[in-house]
Amino acid sequence: MQIDSLRPGGELADAYQTYGSMLYKIAMIHLGNKEDAEEAIQETFIKLFYKAPEFSDQEHQKAWLIRVITNHCKNMQGSIWRRRVMRVEQIDDYFEFTSTDRALMDHVLQLPFKYKTVIHLFYYEDYSIHEISEILQISESAVKMRLNRGRKLLRIDLEGEDEA
Repeated sequence: MQIDSLRPGGELADAYQTYGSMLYKIAMIHLGNKEDAEEAIQETFIKLFYKAPEFSDQEHQKAWLIRVITNHCKNMQGSIWRRRVMRVEQIDDYFEFTSTDRALMDHVLQLPFKYKTVIHLFYYEDYSIHEISEILQISESAVKMRLNRGRKLLRIDLEGEDEA
């Protein structure tokens, strides 16, 4: 992608229009607040502008953007500040939840990052195991393992809540 083609109204604007909402949701799932999600989106599109490879098609671009925002969110969560502050109150503004869906989302948000990522991509973004493995650049067996372990953690968490 050439910088000249990324003028206002060009490919960058098209990419933002096409993928911005999905990427924002991914950032909100991982970071839990509007300000951090907006920062992650901004950093992702800066990388698209300056460091993007040649994309073979739109799916390649979409997978690259998901990988970039996921990695950026992971880095943000690893910071000392993020470990001390975690807000998820703003997530309802960007997702339409029933009360049951919201309760489940609260449990998903408590999962470790690597499980939360695959569960979100699989159940909320409707990616296949193969697609997730390509996006995250891990093996399909690793995706299956993370889905399985994430489901087990959710099951344990939800069953513990039912007993209370």
